[in-house]
Amino acid sequence: MQFHPLLVAGAVVLASLPAAAAEHVLAQKGKAFSVKKLQVKVGDTVKFVNEDPFAHNVFSLSDAKSFDLGSFGQGGSKTVTLDKPGTVEVECAVHPDMRMVIEVGK
Repeated sequence: MQFHPLLVAGAVVLASLPAAAAEHVLAQKGKAFSVKKLQVKVGDTVKFVNEDPFAHNVFSLSDAKSFDLGSFGQGGSKTVTLDKPGTVEVECAVHPDMRMVIEVGK
């Protein structure tokens, strides 16, 4: 069986493209994150959605990703892109018991 050279070249190009990044939605409700641990891949985004009737301020001081999304109220959301592998410890500046971990893999 013979394959057309352009078909083979196209298959090689498609195989070398990176997989599309995913968006993970993480709710904040009852002064807690909807999950305690989340596994994502480099390039994925995490969207934090506030379902509580008060503000949250999501941040991380981790080496893998340091960020501060600022304060946002009920119905608001903020997104962070995870651009390198490692462990990201996430907290809420308003509610110190709100903690979770994001494991970013390759």
